[in-house]
Amino acid sequence: MAVLQMVLLLCAGSSLAEDIFPPTVNIIAELEKLKNMDERIQKLEETLAKVLSENEALKTTVQDSQNKLESFQKENGAKKVAFSAGLLESGTGHTGPINTPKILVYKKVFSNIGGAYDANTGVFTAPVKGVYYFRFYGHSHGGTTMAVSLLKNGETQCSAFAWKPTSNGNASNGVVLTLETGDQISTRLWANTWVYDDPESYTSFGGFLIFPL
Repeated sequence: MAVLQMVLLLCAGSSLAEDIFPPTVNIIAELEKLKNMDERIQKLEETLAKVLSENEALKTTVQDSQNKLESFQKENGAKKVAFSAGLLESGTGHTGPINTPKILVYKKVFSNIGGAYDANTGVFTAPVKGVYYFRFYGHSHGGTTMAVSLLKNGETQCSAFAWKPTSNGNASNGVVLTLETGDQISTRLWANTWVYDDPESYTSFGGFLIFPL
C-alpha cells in the first residue's frame, strides 16, 4: 500500500511539473544557471565594494596631496621675505628734533616681498621663525646730532650715531637676528636728535629673511 502511494505521488509531481514547465525545460539546468548568476552578482557586488573602497582611499590620498601642496606653497611663500624703504615718500626735510624718542615711519617703499613691513607704522613683523638681516642708514646736516636705534620688540639691538657734524653726517648699522613668528622690528629716533631725507633716500631701512628655522 505504501509503495502504491509513493508511485501515485511521483506521478502527480511529474504531472504538475509538466503543467508548470514546458517539456523541453531542464529544471536542474535552470537551477544551475540561477546559481551561477547569483554567484556572478555576488562577485560583482564584491568588486563594486572594492572599487568604492579604493576610490575613497584615492580621494583621501588626493586630499592629503593637496593639503601638502598648499602647506608647501604657504611655507615657500613665507620664505620669501624682504623689504626696503626710504624715510620720506616725497619732498625734502628733517624729522626731529623733539624731546621724546620717535619711531621712524619709512613711507617710500622700494620693495616689500611677503608684506611683512607696514608703511603706516614703520614696523616689520616676522611672518616666520628664522634668521633675519636688518640694516638702516641715517643722514643729518651740520649742527645737530643724529642718533637712531634698531629695536626688537621695543628693545634696542644696535644704533647709528653722528655727533653734531660740521657739515653732513652719515651713519649706519646692521645686525643679524633670530626672530620668532610675530616679533617686531622698528627703528627709533633718539630724543633731541634729527634725521634728514630727500628724494635720494639718504635715510632708509631694510631687511630680509636669510633662512627659516
